[in-house]
Amino acid sequence: MRIIPRRIEMKTLRYPGWKMLYGRRKTGKSFIASRFLDHDLYYFVQRDGAILERRSGARLSYQELLKELSKNLGEKTIVIDEFHRLPEDFLDFLHANAGRSEKDLVLLTSTLWLSLRLLSKKESPLLGVVLPIKIGLIDEREVIIELSKEVSGKELVEASTYLREPMLVPLYKPPLREFMAQYLYSSGPVVEDLIGEAFTEEEILFSEVYRAILHAVADGKSKSGEIASYLVSQGLLDSPSSIQKYLKVLSTMDIIRKVPIFRKRRRFSYSIASPLLDLHFYLSSKYAYTELETPLEFIRSAVNEKVPRHVEKYIESLLGKVYGLRPVRIEEPDLEVDIALQGFKRLELVGEVKWKSRVKREEVWKIEEKLSRFNCRKVLVVPDESVLESEPKTVEVLTPEDLLTLAQKSLRKELGEE
Repeated sequence: MRIIPRRIEMKTLRYPGWKMLYGRRKTGKSFIASRFLDHDLYYFVQRDGAILERRSGARLSYQELLKELSKNLGEKTIVIDEFHRLPEDFLDFLHANAGRSEKDLVLLTSTLWLSLRLLSKKESPLLGVVLPIKIGLIDEREVIIELSKEVSGKELVEASTYLREPMLVPLYKPPLREFMAQYLYSSGPVVEDLIGEAFTEEEILFSEVYRAILHAVADGKSKSGEIASYLVSQGLLDSPSSIQKYLKVLSTMDIIRKVPIFRKRRRFSYSIASPLLDLHFYLSSKYAYTELETPLEFIRSAVNEKVPRHVEKYIESLLGKVYGLRPVRIEEPDLEVDIALQGFKRLELVGEVKWKSRVKREEVWKIEEKLSRFNCRKVLVVPDESVLESEPKTVEVLTPEDLLTLAQKSLRKELGEE
């Protein structure tokens, strides 16, 4: 079975003390805790409130759980999965027993709103008691390093782009594009349920407004004004200004990604954080593919159309992690770039991604001319140097092999291995 070890998260998890793992559903929280964390007891709280101890198979009531915890806190390492489903007085119980920290207690929750509320309220029983650890999509460096054991070159980068989504990791079979087409063709409704479940856990209605926003963003509308205009035209919003509260919810839930626009204060560009979800909502908007019979070839075409753009964002995020820089969008008249990374005060790196089989001499010249307007490091990322008709003179060329090397060096440094 293919496993991405999540070493970055595990480094934090090894710190002594109580912890709370939180994040969007299906990001691997339970897998990390059950497979990589040494524990003595693992309690899973079901939706109906019943409690299952996974190692023994025993079923407990809430009162029986409290007795078990009273006896074992501080003596054994304990995991409580979906702890937010327990009665509210459980938080007071934890606060009263917070000093018993010889052994770890690890809490898991998929409710982002609850997590943020518990961590931000001054009177919260968990404030200062647990170390919050956010579990999102798999780190760009981890996934490319692990997948390099199986594939290389163009396939490595494309697979790394989509397999940041943990649910795809054990299912993947090369080539990536055919795998994604087949997966969406057979499992599209599963992807929709993933979003629906996330909203159900948050006790927020996954209304037509949220669905329409995701359709709009997947279709290329990246500014709040563009998204709002689309929803107003559909009769889903009365006022464009009301779009902000919906975008805030989606951003907080890690469903959409919010990136600042360079030199434009308080303006942002929005995209769907997961390439899998972006593909799903694009296909849903274009073909209603989960409701109507849609030929596999239509889905293949959508995958081929979206992959290069998703790869751009993956590479930008990867380089941001490698160099400790923040992605921004440069959107000025006649000047847009695929990659823009900002340091504390200024742009540090800009670049273009040409994810195709041939880059003509004229394209290379135009890239050099465009990037020459920036006084910072300049890169051109291609699937292989052989696709270039001419070698750029003023721009550094990066290939999948270079990206892998950068990821390996960066991860070793983050883990303290060099």
